[in-house]
Amino acid sequence: MAEYFPGPGRNHLFVPGPTNIPERVMQAMSRQNEDHRSPAFPVFSKSLVEDTKRLFKSAKGTCFIMPTTGSGGWECALTNTLSPGDRILTYRMHSYKAVCIVHNETSTAVTNDIGGMREVIDELGHPALLLVDAVSSIGGIDFRMDEWGVDVALTGSQKALSMPCGLGIICASPKALEASKSAKSLRCFFDWADYLKCYNSGSWWPYTPAIQLLYGLRAALDMLFEEGLDNVIARHRRLGEATRLAVKAWGLKLCTTNPTWYSDTVTSVMVPPHIDSGTVVKLAWKKYNLSLGIGLGDLAGKAFRIGHIGNLNELQLLGALAGVELVLNEVGIKVPLGSGVVAAGAHLSKSTPLIVSRL
Repeated sequence: MAEYFPGPGRNHLFVPGPTNIPERVMQAMSRQNEDHRSPAFPVFSKSLVEDTKRLFKSAKGTCFIMPTTGSGGWECALTNTLSPGDRILTYRMHSYKAVCIVHNETSTAVTNDIGGMREVIDELGHPALLLVDAVSSIGGIDFRMDEWGVDVALTGSQKALSMPCGLGIICASPKALEASKSAKSLRCFFDWADYLKCYNSGSWWPYTPAIQLLYGLRAALDMLFEEGLDNVIARHRRLGEATRLAVKAWGLKLCTTNPTWYSDTVTSVMVPPHIDSGTVVKLAWKKYNLSLGIGLGDLAGKAFRIGHIGNLNELQLLGALAGVELVLNEVGIKVPLGSGVVAAGAHLSKSTPLIVSRL
């Protein structure tokens, strides 16, 4: 198993998730277990649950933090709002109980217009719930739950929050909470009603929570709010645009053809037909300790992905782009060394502000 021995230096983690974990978050999680029924833990829990609403830019929503993944978050959203036999819509609309959509699709690097979707639903006078997968957008791309009329949004701890995988965070609108009262889908572990009872009683948790992850979430939220959520979103926008400019300088094409759909947390890069994109990803990891995302589904072998999400800065991105250039040349895609780095650097040097906490 020598292939899996660690390489020198840090692994450059540039997949669309999981993401780099900052030291502050790791230190916050490095703690003993404690009594979650003590008088102190509910105080901590209340502020944590309330503060997660700020991620969704929601004043009306109710948040649920569960030990699960994004997939579990989807199950939670569906089972609490829908009943067996209900029809749901992903691309076409008629008489449906809910519209389900992904805000930021990581395999293609496409960001969908959630506000526009709500406008269509409202123009039709349709009562459907709007359920949104925001796993790779919350904390990285602007998301406005209340303004866009989103009924349930969900994310995971391993993406822009820069934490280990293990927490699913769901925000439900008053309309969604009302729908949950009549939803007949079977649920137990993911039942919002159990959480709401504990919220009202002041105990906050219907079971033993993932204590260490909750302290990590507290640290992650503090870091985001200290930088300023809008500043975090602007940082992701800078990194995304810098990456796209690098791809253009390499003479390669983006999977996303319409600039309106560009994602600021991941870029999907098409390779020439005679190249298997998997070789780019494998060589980057084996030779340069650089982790890139593989092409998924119809893009398998045709594209690789550069994740620029979470606790990253400009110099980290430039280092990753330099590594990609080396790999591209070695697999037979001849690009001028430094071309992408220069294009990205020129953009970043003009658009990067001073670090807020150091002013």
